Amino acid sequence: MTQQNLSEKLFKPKIKQVETSTLVSYRDMSFSILKDHSALSGSQHAGWYRMLNRLWWIWRGIDAIEIGEVLSRIAAINAARSNPNWLDTVIGNMRGNWCFEWSNQAMLWQQKALRFENGKDASQAWLHSANLYSIAAYPFIKGDELADQAVLLACKAYDNAAQFSLYKLKKLSFKVDGNKEVCGFLHIPATGQGPFPTVMICGTLDSLQIDYCQFFRRYLEPLGIAMLTLDMPSIGYSIKFKLTQETSALHEQVVRQLETIAWIDHTRFGIMGLKFGANIALRLAYMCPDRIKGVAVLGPIVHGVLHEEKYQQDIPKMEIDIFASRLGIYYVDGAALRHELSCYSLKNQGLLGRRTNVPMMSVYWKKDIYSPKSESDLIRRSSIDGDVLELPATPVYKNLLKGLNEVTLWLKSKIL
Repeated sequence: MTQQNLSEKLFKPKIKQVETSTLVSYRDMSFSILKDHSALSGSQHAGWYRMLNRLWWIWRGIDAIEIGEVLSRIAAINAARSNPNWLDTVIGNMRGNWCFEWSNQAMLWQQKALRFENGKDASQAWLHSANLYSIAAYPFIKGDELADQAVLLACKAYDNAAQFSLYKLKKLSFKVDGNKEVCGFLHIPATGQGPFPTVMICGTLDSLQIDYCQFFRRYLEPLGIAMLTLDMPSIGYSIKFKLTQETSALHEQVVRQLETIAWIDHTRFGIMGLKFGANIALRLAYMCPDRIKGVAVLGPIVHGVLHEEKYQQDIPKMEIDIFASRLGIYYVDGAALRHELSCYSLKNQGLLGRRTNVPMMSVYWKKDIYSPKSESDLIRRSSIDGDVLELPATPVYKNLLKGLNEVTLWLKSKIL
C-alpha cells in the first residue's frame, strides 16, 4: 500500500474516536489562561484547548499563512465539540477536527513529494509533510488513536525525507531495560569523515524527535557535528516507556552505548535540552559525568514549576494533561499530582545544587512562568563551569533564534 493510500485509509472520516482534551480528567483542579507568550511553548488563546506555538512551527519550516489557513478551517466548522468553548475539540475524525485538518494538509505535501519523485525538492516536501503530521498529533496525549496514526505517518514521511537529502539518517536500535529496544535517529553531516562529534537532543514533552531536523541542518551540520535524537518516554518510538522520577533512565542507557556506534565520537559528546528535556539533560550530567563534555539547556523545567504551587496555578490544562499523560495518570487529583511533580524536581532529588565538573549553560526568557530566573541561577551554581544567558521576552522570534545560536556556539566550544 502506498504512503498516500495508507494516509487516506487511516484518516477516512469517522466519529467514534475519543476527543483529545477528554483523555485526562480532573478532581479538585482549576486552570488559568496563560497571558504571556512563551518562546518554547507558544501562546494560549481563549477558545482553544491547545497552546498555539506558531513561531516554533514557523521555525520548523511551516509557512505562517499555511498555519493560519488550517487553524481557520478548524475554527470555522460547525460541528459537535467535546467542549463548546474550545474550537479545537471537534469530536471524531472529520472536518474541523484538529488531527484531521492538519493530516489533510500533510497529505497535500505528500502528493507534492510524490510528484517530485526524488532530489532536494522531494526531500523538502516529505519533511514538510512530516512536520504537519507531527502537529496533527500534538500534544501527543497517550490513548489518542488519531494522534497515534499521525505519528506513524510522520515517521514514515521523515524516513522518506532523509532518503532524498544530502545528509545521512541512521535509525539506531538501543537495548534498554533488559530485552527491550528503543529507536533513535542519528543525523550525520553530508561532508566530513566520521566518527563525528555529536549532540544529543532531549526535546520537550510535547514534541517528537523528528521535530528537531532544522536544528541539525541550520546549526550543527555546518559545524560538522552529528545530532542524535530520542523520543521522550511515552511518545513516539519510546511510547512503551513511562516517565519516572528517574527521568534520565532511558537516555542514560543510550548514552552508555554510544561508544559502540561507529559514526559517533563518544569522546566529543554534548547534550541540549529544552523545557522538561532540560531536566533529563541535566540529570545525565550527574549520572554520566565522564561521558559528557557539556550540557546546554533552554527554558529549563527543573524545580519551580514542579515544586511550587504558585507556578503550577498558571499552567494551562493542555500542559497539565501532558504531564499527567507522561506519568500514566488519567484521573488526576490536584493535590496528588502536585506531590508527584515535586518528586521530579532535580533540587528535591539532591542533584542540582551539588557541584559537578560537567560544564552547563542555561538560557531563559524574562517572564517565562515555566522557567524563572532562579532555575538558571541554580544550574549555573551547580557546575564549576556554569553559564547563564538571559533573553528579553520580546521580540520573541528574534530571541528564540538568538538562544539557539548561542547554545550552538557554546556547545561547539565544549565538544570541538
